Amino acid sequence: MFHVEEESSGGDGSEIDEEFGGDDSTTSLSRWVFDEKDDYEVNEDYDDDGYDEHNHAEMDSDEEDDNVEQRLIRTSPAVDSFDVDALEIPGTQKNEIEDTGIGKKLILALQTLGVVFGDIGTSPLYTFTVMFRRSPINDKDDILGALSLVIYTLILIPLVKYVHFVLWANDDGEGGTFALYSLICRHANVSLIPNQLPSDARISGFGLKVPSPELERSLIIKERLEASMALKKLLLILVLAGTAMVIADAVVTPAMSVMSAIGGLKVGVGVIEQDQVVVISISFLVILFSVQKYGTSKLGLVLGPALLLWFFCLAGIGIYNLVKYDSSVFKAFNPAYIYFFFKRNSVNAWYALGGCVLCATGSEAMFADLSYFSVHSVQLTFTLLVLPCLLLGYLGQAAYLSENFSDAGDAFFSSVPSSLFWPVFLISNIAALIASRAMTTATFTCIKQSIALGCFPRLKIIHTSKKFIGQIYIPVLNWSLLVVCLIVVCSTSNIFAIGNAYGIAELGIMMTTTILVTLIMLLIWQTNIIVVSMFAFVSLVVELIFFSSVCASVADGSWIILVFATIMFLIMFVWNYGSKLKYETEVQKKLPMDLLRELGSNLGTIRAPGIGLLYNELAKGVPAIFGHFLTTLPAIHSMVIFVCIKYVPVPTVPQTERFLFRRVCPRSYHLFRCVARYGYRDVRKENHQAFEQILIESLEKFIRKEAQERALESDGDHNDTDSEDDTTLSRVLIAPNGSVYSLGVPLLAEHMDLSNKRPMERRKASIDFGAGPSTVLDVEQSLEKELSFIHKAKESGVVYLLGHGDIRATKDSWFLKKLVINYMYAFLRKNSRRGITNLSVPHSHLMQVGMTYMV
Repeated sequence: MFHVEEESSGGDGSEIDEEFGGDDSTTSLSRWVFDEKDDYEVNEDYDDDGYDEHNHAEMDSDEEDDNVEQRLIRTSPAVDSFDVDALEIPGTQKNEIEDTGIGKKLILALQTLGVVFGDIGTSPLYTFTVMFRRSPINDKDDILGALSLVIYTLILIPLVKYVHFVLWANDDGEGGTFALYSLICRHANVSLIPNQLPSDARISGFGLKVPSPELERSLIIKERLEASMALKKLLLILVLAGTAMVIADAVVTPAMSVMSAIGGLKVGVGVIEQDQVVVISISFLVILFSVQKYGTSKLGLVLGPALLLWFFCLAGIGIYNLVKYDSSVFKAFNPAYIYFFFKRNSVNAWYALGGCVLCATGSEAMFADLSYFSVHSVQLTFTLLVLPCLLLGYLGQAAYLSENFSDAGDAFFSSVPSSLFWPVFLISNIAALIASRAMTTATFTCIKQSIALGCFPRLKIIHTSKKFIGQIYIPVLNWSLLVVCLIVVCSTSNIFAIGNAYGIAELGIMMTTTILVTLIMLLIWQTNIIVVSMFAFVSLVVELIFFSSVCASVADGSWIILVFATIMFLIMFVWNYGSKLKYETEVQKKLPMDLLRELGSNLGTIRAPGIGLLYNELAKGVPAIFGHFLTTLPAIHSMVIFVCIKYVPVPTVPQTERFLFRRVCPRSYHLFRCVARYGYRDVRKENHQAFEQILIESLEKFIRKEAQERALESDGDHNDTDSEDDTTLSRVLIAPNGSVYSLGVPLLAEHMDLSNKRPMERRKASIDFGAGPSTVLDVEQSLEKELSFIHKAKESGVVYLLGHGDIRATKDSWFLKKLVINYMYAFLRKNSRRGITNLSVPHSHLMQVGMTYMV
């Protein structure tokens, strides 16, 4: 009995169940890339000590040493082996949202209210309540000091840091911790899973920044990151810790928002007790997580107007209280009141910072939910609507409290006019439900990115929008968050402890983002060092001061969220460690090419008609699992293609740049490698018939291009003279897309020695392995013969050969390694999704062999 498993290179890529999909759009774009000198030389070697008959545009450099000399050159957009006949060069994928008109941007701005700003929009429900619980009001100046703290926290963190800096660090429209990590991985080889290929840098979305005066500094940072394994691990740990805090934030955000909104019943109905508030909050939370599956765009359009009404209520109530009670609270815009607040209250004022930071909760959601909307729609909505309404809301509460000190325990609902209490109560609860979704949707995005980059076990991912492929829903994660959220609500039962946990999670994410954006400024943006220093210093100082306050109250019950975040961190760390160890072991155990040469073209067995697609994680080399197939099965297919599903650190890979092909052995072996590259935002939605069709058509294009190059090279050989001077000339192929390939030896004088060696190597390869015909006619006949062979093999059927590789720690390993590999990683791998299920391959077309590696 066979079952399905697909292993993706670089982290066991995610399985994605697709309901809807979006169309890709491309544009032509030139860029700057690092180029290896050896790319312009003919490579006559085997694939990883194997055979490559001719120079291939994409794959040649993948087999070179990592130490080849590099130089920065300007290139036209990349084109791979599948795109040889294309007249239009694929370019960078546009963010579909960025190219919309005015009307569409207004609709998106309305949707952002229901998805992005719900969290920060409901902060007036609890910010002053928590602050004055920790630092009671003694006189009016205390209110002005607290208000001044809130005003400048809103200005420094959401407005300055996130809107004007962090939002621009998006990865082609993708936001969040792993989007930042992806950007860094793309510009510096810091990934711990060694599956990177030089050809990845030729993907359209992979272009580097144009040289600038700061380029030298950027290259120095890049070299130090790549050379230090300690820095690579430290960077990964930082990213995993930040992601764990994002998941923890998705637990406390619903708990805090819903409980604070339901708590208004204690003001409107005097007989309501806290225990009843908890019970009602639990029922609301169950409803909230149950409707999450209906998607962001659907609920965003429905709930956007509701949250718009909420912001108008905040502004209206604020203006009412300013007019009725005390308009002098505008004096709080003077930051001197912050100094006076700390001078009067000292330690209590420091504790109050843990409540003040709650006014900035949801700042990270603006960035993490960016994949759902555009930078401009988020900036426009926050600057022109959200921030002014928030400021009016806080000013109004301060004006009310200036004459009602005793109502500080529930500042918001106490400040609502009695005639409007119940309508505002209803709207606030709707807003709280909307706010609770903000970090949940952000968490879905972050987890999808982490799965694709090999840092989280594979989960079922459902896409909920036809137009925008970034809008997703993860069922298992959704219900897990609900369970933990209910545990937090039942165990703490008050918003003060939950508020402290909320602050810990938010500040953990903020500090992670600050460090990663600072690194991006230095490495990628190449920003002026003074600007970078000011951003990093101000952000970290402010966040560390807030963090010291919330950590001082961790014993009041907020430790629960730290435990949960630690568990999530361990899951991600163990999965990444196990995936890295598994990949490195498979690289070490790959089959030597000498063995295949000894076996001959029949591979020591019977070659049965048909095509075998052997899925493996290796981006180069022959996997050891292939040897298992040869020894286990009575026959092997007449054509075998090693398929590697590889995720690269870009949001999307254009369909025309998706696949790379290379011969593994001489033509008589009929062995090929196909590397299928996906970005962490890409949707693998094709069924197995469509996938097979694309694969075979692309293989034919590759073979035709190979034959074209052989014909041109052969023709050039006949026209060349035997004089020494001619050995220094280079024959050049100009492809239809404008790319230039060298078919001879370089023109540069320093390569004279290499020029003299190349012809000997070429003749040796031809003698040893039968490199092929020497005339154009023979090349054409050989091409037709091979294409006919492929068609016959396709007619005989395609079978998916799945190698299920496991790892186990050796007996002499440390106890901790045995615990992590044999139990924790094995448990996660057993309960994660299988990666090929979305192709809907019939069981009759599947064949699996298991293999265990001792590490």
